[in-house]
Amino acid sequence: MLIKICGFRDIPTAIAAADAGADMIGLNFYPPSPRFVDVSTAADICAALPPGVMKVGLFVNETPERIRETADACGLDAVQLHGDFPPDRLLELAPLKIIRAVGVSREDDLKRLEGVAADFILLDTAVKGMHGGTGTSFDWRLAAKARRCGRRIILAGGLNPGNVHEAIQQASPDGVDVASGVESAPGVKDPALIAQFIEAARR
Repeated sequence: MLIKICGFRDIPTAIAAADAGADMIGLNFYPPSPRFVDVSTAADICAALPPGVMKVGLFVNETPERIRETADACGLDAVQLHGDFPPDRLLELAPLKIIRAVGVSREDDLKRLEGVAADFILLDTAVKGMHGGTGTSFDWRLAAKARRCGRRIILAGGLNPGNVHEAIQQASPDGVDVASGVESAPGVKDPALIAQFIEAARR
């Protein structure tokens, strides 16, 4: 079970998450988000993380050139793509791992997974005008159906220390992702909540 904690803006909380057992540390490069981090700060965070922790950059409707430039500057291992991205330009991001975010609310939305080229599909709650960080969940059984189709699924959307165990039981995902569910305020990570989330997910 891969555990991704997303939206860090400082070194101490990112290290605390890694020490607590997070497999992936997410850095948000989408300016409208309360979790937005600039490239310089993100690079410092990445440099401080222990070996073996995957560093993931979140991008929304960004160009391949800009993503590549940011990934190189920060030493990212993977990119999480929201919004529109030209499929024929994915090879330009190699050898970065690709996490493709797809918003779902009903079973028909799973048809959008057909033909998506990615190492992981991140299923999040579909909310018009938002790209993650909604704090709301969808029917986790949809994630289980997507996984049965042979896709590697990371479950996101409204997860927190109190519901992640149940979510994993229902969805059987390959990984889970949390942002607002481990915060004391928008964009402010709480190390205690992070540790509780990881413990509940591992259980």
